[in-house]
Amino acid sequence: MKTLFKNADILLYENGIYNVLQNAYLAVDGDKISYIGKDEPKESFDTVKDMSDKLMMSGFYNCHNHCPMVLLRGVGSDLPLNEWLFDKVFPIEDKLTAEEIEAGTLLALLEMLAGGTVSFSDMYFEPQVTAKAVADAGMKANLTRPVQSFDPSEEPQDSFRIAQSLELYNEWNNAADGRILIDFSIHAEYTCTEKIARAYIEECNKRNGLLHIHLSETVKEHNECKEKYGKTPAEWFNNLGAFDSRAFAAHCVTVEDSDMEIFLNKGVHVVHNPSSNMKLGSGFARIPKMLDMGINVALGTDGAASNNNLDMLEEIHLASIIHNGYMQNATVMKADTVIKMATQNGAVLQGRNDCGDIKVGNRADIIAISLDKPHLRPIIDEKALITYSAQSSDVYMTMVDGKVLYENGEYKTLDQEKIYYSVEKAMQKLY
Repeated sequence: MKTLFKNADILLYENGIYNVLQNAYLAVDGDKISYIGKDEPKESFDTVKDMSDKLMMSGFYNCHNHCPMVLLRGVGSDLPLNEWLFDKVFPIEDKLTAEEIEAGTLLALLEMLAGGTVSFSDMYFEPQVTAKAVADAGMKANLTRPVQSFDPSEEPQDSFRIAQSLELYNEWNNAADGRILIDFSIHAEYTCTEKIARAYIEECNKRNGLLHIHLSETVKEHNECKEKYGKTPAEWFNNLGAFDSRAFAAHCVTVEDSDMEIFLNKGVHVVHNPSSNMKLGSGFARIPKMLDMGINVALGTDGAASNNNLDMLEEIHLASIIHNGYMQNATVMKADTVIKMATQNGAVLQGRNDCGDIKVGNRADIIAISLDKPHLRPIIDEKALITYSAQSSDVYMTMVDGKVLYENGEYKTLDQEKIYYSVEKAMQKLY
């Protein structure tokens, strides 16, 4: 399948900054970008699409998510993280079966596709359900079955969570033509015993796996770990070998200078979740310092129970302004920085080296944003429009591996009405 987009403004990354190639052509051949330029290609195409009044750019990478938690959207609002998680979230999650998780996952995919997300990193139980949904929908995802252990007497060979994680890896890693990658996950230091964590980390490292963790999300979590072990959460994970393979850590709100040095030396990626951190009152992660150090920082929404949406354009907006305000410096987080965090940095984190950037030879994971909206006029600086003005509802098209999955309000691979029905059925059971 060969597709030509014409009359498009195209956001390209060149020499460390983004520039817009105006009124141009972009061609897709199969799953790859085959041409970008001002001159119309002479070859023939199966489909030609007019992108007048639209900006084409890389799709977004939501690098920390819990898809089925859309079913808990609004639960436990206005509570600090510890109360929200243990008193409100966990009791409802205990009721979830594969049927409800499927409904929640599909609802999350609807939301993400309509908002320009092409790939996401997810941490949840019953992940084979999510894997099948992603495969059928045509999206990309890095999926995990998180490991937890609250019982000091539990032995690694008795951990059903470890067994399920390894089974998921064996069954689904590199499935759906490589669109699905299976990562490893320890939920957090405070939800896992050292014995279980150490054994699971060894399994991850044997496979050169990518470990997905929550880390130093709150002052409480960070300080209690130091009181318990005499180490920060980052030091605890590092001493267990968690960063000897590949790893990425979500939140990192209260990390210390020595923790950031560990990230840099070990190549640990960080996922910034500004909406969740602000809503739960967790605090301001030192993202500008991490970026200055050379740590790869991506963006994520977190689950919809602590956000309360999966809108990556909202994360871009917040990431661009909260640090400027906190540091009283309007130049700290620039448009180029946050757009790169949401695209290229996320693809690098996920291990998708031919994704996240609009260039010939890369995967055709492309979105189009309609500029024909009052809040996006006049068109003076399109990078600024994306960062400070655009909303998820402005996304006109989402393409993954050269296939259009969403266009002008229409889902090509998902049945919206059927998914809504399944969600209502799940709500009746859960609430």
